[in-house]
Amino acid sequence: MDPSFFEKLHGGSTHFPIALIAASFLFDLLAYYFKNKTLELRAAAFYCLLLGALGAIGAVFTGLIITNWETFGHGALLFHHYFVWPAFALMMGIAAWRITVGDKASPNSYQFYLFFCAIATVCMGLAGYWGGELILGNGS
Repeated sequence: MDPSFFEKLHGGSTHFPIALIAASFLFDLLAYYFKNKTLELRAAAFYCLLLGALGAIGAVFTGLIITNWETFGHGALLFHHYFVWPAFALMMGIAAWRITVGDKASPNSYQFYLFFCAIATVCMGLAGYWGGELILGNGS
């Protein structure tokens, strides 16, 4: 199989988790701020998070393949992984929490959830930045 196949697959699959975690956080934040009673925003946030988490599994798997299963590396790859692993763990954790708790979260636990969503979103964005540095060759 062409080695660039997984590079292309990884490059394409990483954009979905980045966009979907950001959209999920935004929808949940709006639902919290506006005290959305009809749950449309929370439902949109839930499905963005779920699809983003599923996409992140593929992105991580293809990333591991193209780095020959190297979990840290050096240079830009190291910085990329500094943010990928926490983002991935947080995304899986908050997705599992949302699946388990559903819409029955207490206000305090929902605030913690939003806090962890914010951290996951920032980590995912920084992982994307360093991934771009790898591709552009600025962070070898």
